[in-house]
Amino acid sequence: MIITGVIHIVAFLVIVAFVLVLGLATSWIDRKVTARIQARVGPPWFQPVADILKLLGKETLVPDGPGRTVFLAAPLFGLAGAALAAGLLGYALMNPDGDFIGDIVVLVYLLVIPAVAVIIGASASGNPIAAVGASREMKLVLGYELPYLIVIATVIYKSGFDFRLGGIIANQIEGGWYLRSVSGVIGFLVLLFSTQAKLGLVPFDVPEAEQEIMGGTITEYSGPPLAIIRITRTLLLAIMPLFMITLLMGGIQLGGVSVLWGILKYVVIIVLVVLIRNTNPRVRIDQAVKFFWGPVTVLAVSGLVLAIYGL
Repeated sequence: MIITGVIHIVAFLVIVAFVLVLGLATSWIDRKVTARIQARVGPPWFQPVADILKLLGKETLVPDGPGRTVFLAAPLFGLAGAALAAGLLGYALMNPDGDFIGDIVVLVYLLVIPAVAVIIGASASGNPIAAVGASREMKLVLGYELPYLIVIATVIYKSGFDFRLGGIIANQIEGGWYLRSVSGVIGFLVLLFSTQAKLGLVPFDVPEAEQEIMGGTITEYSGPPLAIIRITRTLLLAIMPLFMITLLMGGIQLGGVSVLWGILKYVVIIVLVVLIRNTNPRVRIDQAVKFFWGPVTVLAVSGLVLAIYGL
């Protein structure tokens, strides 16, 4: 029993480490491509790691006030949520038959934790600019979660109400990707916009908006707590595309050519994320909420209706 538990813990840590490395590589590619689009050379390949190590070696400044403990604990709370999500999703991709009923619901909850942690930490800092950022983050979460959840409900419906990530993957291996249907294409577009907002990338980076509110939610963070926030976002940068692949593109099968095919799926999603980031201006928070509650939600609902009719 103890040995089995140790093996599971080691496997979990290995999966999280792999997802973190994947996220670091994705972060470098994103920054390199963005720099080349802006006619800059861009950072060397090790820059994402160097940035985190530099922050870990710096002093931690904590604002005065009653919320000091919550301020410092919030980044750890967010990292725990992202790490558990990485372990759960990675395990489902590596061993589709070893998952449990309802793991997709657990994963959805875990992916909300990093955003909630940011809101809590910014609110506890006592900084009015951070409070503005927290308010924006809260509205943004309320905006994109609705269509995001509708798409997940669509995927569960298409799988025959299978609430297992492994079952959803197996269903697509047997019957074809959900992306090959009209409702699947609609779901992919909705998830792509929601992913952009979950990652806090342009055009939905309004909770931080450095030129406007000087970092917003992370204004007061420095040193190791800021490094933890960076690590959390790096994990999410890899988790969200993998989740999209799991929901709509048949997952990633290990072994032989299938691995290369899985890498290609991942690269395509990252290219789309980078293109959206570099070809759109930042939107205001009211515009973002109207966008997600308006056309994106209509798209998500239409996708669910089409799925019910078998399209």
